[in-house]
Amino acid sequence: MISFYPGPSRVHDEIPEYVKDAFKAGILSINHRSEEFMKISERTIELLKSRLEIPHDYTIFYTTSATECWEIIAQSLIDKSSFHLFNGAFGKKWYEYTKKLCSGAASHSFGHDELLNPRKLRLGKEESVICLTQNETSNGTMVSNEMIGTIRERYPDHLIAVDATSSMAGIVLKFSNADVWFASVQKCFGLPAGLGLMICSPSAMKKVKKVGEKNHYNSLTFMAEMMEKWQTPFTPNVLNIYLLNRVMEASKPIQDVHRKIEDRYRQWADFFNGRSTLQHFIGNEEARSLTVIPVTAKDSLVTAIKSRAKKNGLLLGEGYGELKATTFRIANFPAIRKKEIRTLMEFLSDYD
Repeated sequence: MISFYPGPSRVHDEIPEYVKDAFKAGILSINHRSEEFMKISERTIELLKSRLEIPHDYTIFYTTSATECWEIIAQSLIDKSSFHLFNGAFGKKWYEYTKKLCSGAASHSFGHDELLNPRKLRLGKEESVICLTQNETSNGTMVSNEMIGTIRERYPDHLIAVDATSSMAGIVLKFSNADVWFASVQKCFGLPAGLGLMICSPSAMKKVKKVGEKNHYNSLTFMAEMMEKWQTPFTPNVLNIYLLNRVMEASKPIQDVHRKIEDRYRQWADFFNGRSTLQHFIGNEEARSLTVIPVTAKDSLVTAIKSRAKKNGLLLGEGYGELKATTFRIANFPAIRKKEIRTLMEFLSDYD
């Protein structure tokens, strides 16, 4: 089965061999307080910063998932209020979850074909955490690096937290434009699910100390203390950290990966352009994600295509939430092979 599901998605071909290497080397049984683990952890952080162009003075943490990062941000970084910008289901969920933990959560929603307009934002002078979803997996939209940079310029005294779950390691992200970035590894990293990454700027770490929250096992205060020793406060997914290490070692610089992903996106855009039955769900090309391609059609056709695709060994992503019946999603992640994309295009060519 070839998976085009936008997470968990196809893993890199080398993963089975890496797992065998981990077993032979005893990685599956090492203690997470051991020198062996700390060396793997440190080297993995170094590789992430090098390959993804993360600023040297940013701190990287291991979490269980991107969803856990919503909770960590609410607990350890939001002392007064947060302001959530979203145009899809996952950004809205982040806002709704934060609202349960922090009474000062407010929101601004915009349409899926609409570009986020910083001039429409009404943030007060009170220090707040601006929360936005850079790549909305549910509907295949994205907020550009330039737009995030504009928000940074307009609100320099506010922390900015960015959900990059389905774009990190797939496209170039300008990490200096925001203070917190987070993602899970089962999408563009091409790894099995079960590991998240959280990346914090020096300003975010200063805020952690100011808030001083220590009430939870995943309080950033504790996580920062442990990361000074390349450790976590909890038993981490050691195997996935090792696999992340190996994948990053083998990865090309993010600029090269971005070019590949953008080229493949253009191929998909051209493929759907002018078709009558299958169309790209997002009409505004400037708002489109490069890594998640949403396709819309009549609900009966969507059901038929997904069913027939599965019988042909092709797993398409379900539509999400209110878009479930009339869309399916195609992952455009680095681990997917060119020949697999050709196979899917040939299959979809039957539906003009």
